[in-house]
Amino acid sequence: MKNACAPFEGKKITLLGLGLLGRGVGDAEFLANCGAHLIVTDVKTDAQLAESVRRLKTSPNIEFHLGGHHEKDFTDADLVIKAAGVPLNSEEIALAKRNNVPVAMSTALFAKHAMENGATIVGVTGTRGKSTVSHMIFHGLQRAKRASHLGGNVRGVSTLAMLPEVENGDIVVLELDSWQLQGFGDLEISPHISIFTNLMPDHQNYYPSMEEYFSDKANIFRYQHGTDFLFTGKDIFEKVNATQPPAAPQVPQPIPTGWNLKIIGEHNRDNASFAAAALHALQLSDEEVKIGVESFEGVEGRLQLVREVNGVKIYNDNNSTTPEATITALDALGAGITLIVGGSEKGLDLKQLVSSIQEHVSHVILLTHENYKGSARLADELRRANVSFDEAPSLQNAVGSAISGTKTGTILFSPAFASFGMFKNEYERNDEFLELVRGL
Repeated sequence: MKNACAPFEGKKITLLGLGLLGRGVGDAEFLANCGAHLIVTDVKTDAQLAESVRRLKTSPNIEFHLGGHHEKDFTDADLVIKAAGVPLNSEEIALAKRNNVPVAMSTALFAKHAMENGATIVGVTGTRGKSTVSHMIFHGLQRAKRASHLGGNVRGVSTLAMLPEVENGDIVVLELDSWQLQGFGDLEISPHISIFTNLMPDHQNYYPSMEEYFSDKANIFRYQHGTDFLFTGKDIFEKVNATQPPAAPQVPQPIPTGWNLKIIGEHNRDNASFAAAALHALQLSDEEVKIGVESFEGVEGRLQLVREVNGVKIYNDNNSTTPEATITALDALGAGITLIVGGSEKGLDLKQLVSSIQEHVSHVILLTHENYKGSARLADELRRANVSFDEAPSLQNAVGSAISGTKTGTILFSPAFASFGMFKNEYERNDEFLELVRGL
């Protein structure tokens, strides 16, 4: 896109929230290189954000206000870009709006400008499955040699910084969480092809109710046009349809029984049906869709077979951060499982998880940490159900215990909770597990 920098050049922009995942750093580098005068502000300190700050020290036009916010950064600016996870009711956002300073989110800004320049946007959301569906669609497009890009909630990728790469006629696949979709609501835009896989309790420590969680998710279809495509899971079809979306919702047809996937589990056949529907909507042939779906090998951290040790298969399901996700993994793998589980609290019900553990798991290893209130609550539920478990104060200890105690069957790392406390984020947890297992 030749004019990718035009909307930002010479503008005073406040970037609210830098973080450590790489997306904020990429946004800042792109904006600074475009000639924006950039203020990067975060409640975390310079020391806490050292890795991210170090990457930006050589970028031009960047001023850091860390360890707190300055009022002027939200009153004397041309634009505030809000990071995902910054509460909508934050004082800083309210201050900007009172002073008529536009507030936007980077992925939504990217989508707006890419759409205006002729790109087709495919958006995927849902409590579970959005990563697998997004990556499967992108894989199918790549196999069919269609000009395509992958962004949104992707590790280390600044979607905004992809703007110069996007040309008229390209296809952009975006994995979109509820926070990123807040930005789509602010700009009143929705993707051309939208997928809403399912809706389950999650982020209840952020959203006061499931309806508010759904409302943010619904921005994926709220501003579509009648000629666009909307695919939903059968369990939420009626809920979506009741909102009278501009594009008629469709439940994708199941993929043919003869299609052999490389990824296991009935839930992944459901995921494949969404990918196939989107690829057909993008006018790929039946054969191209089949090849793309069948050749897809999965996403790191999502029921990922890492290796086999003495006949025991070890799976990394790090990105299962809710009880429902871990239940899905247990259902896919069967019985005789050694389960490594536990993490920080999300306020979700655990009764079905305990029932699933009773059905599928032979050995429970519970990660414990002073900040892991989720683990503590799960321990209470397991005791009430008379399910024995071992405690592990570190992931290294848990992996060692799993290896020494599992002679046959499967080892599954599927936390069912967030990572904060023992780890900076879920990516650090993922990388440590992979390093431990590959180093066995």
